[in-house]
Amino acid sequence: MDELVVSTVVYLPPEEVYEFLLDFPRYARYSEHLRDVTRRRGDGGAGTRYAMRFAWWKLTYTVESEVTEVDRPERIEWRTVRNLDAGGRWRIEALDEGSEDAPDDVDVATRVSFEVAYDPDSAKTGGLDLPAFVSFGWVIDRLKPAITAEAERIVERVVEDLEGARRPVDLTVERRS
Repeated sequence: MDELVVSTVVYLPPEEVYEFLLDFPRYARYSEHLRDVTRRRGDGGAGTRYAMRFAWWKLTYTVESEVTEVDRPERIEWRTVRNLDAGGRWRIEALDEGSEDAPDDVDVATRVSFEVAYDPDSAKTGGLDLPAFVSFGWVIDRLKPAITAEAERIVERVVEDLEGARRPVDLTVERRS
């Protein structure tokens, strides 16, 4: 399993961040490769299922995911249930004091982390239709950096939408294989 964690600080209270992140269909607005998210069932809480359609290079791929657990306002857990072996969470953590980089008028800060663990080889069995003369290994070698860039882009755009303005976002990125 490969693991990726992207985190940053948002200058809002945890409850507000949690409510915002619970809306999975909005993620398509932040992603270059996520074309759409369709709610299959549920109200956004545990048990809610989504079909997430991705497009990258010459590939289109749909993954079905499920929210498995929510712990308001600290955590939203999910896993894929079709076409990929993956799972992850949004972690939302209240910080005791604002960041040194925070604007002068800010008195609340929250650390937001997007965490995902995935088995890239599991996509082989999920109906991935490769063009002629393209190996699955070649696709995986190019996809891993794209996944990291996509996660960074999503977190940066979430911060912008949450705070209502674009600003330089200091990201912490951890990768493990």
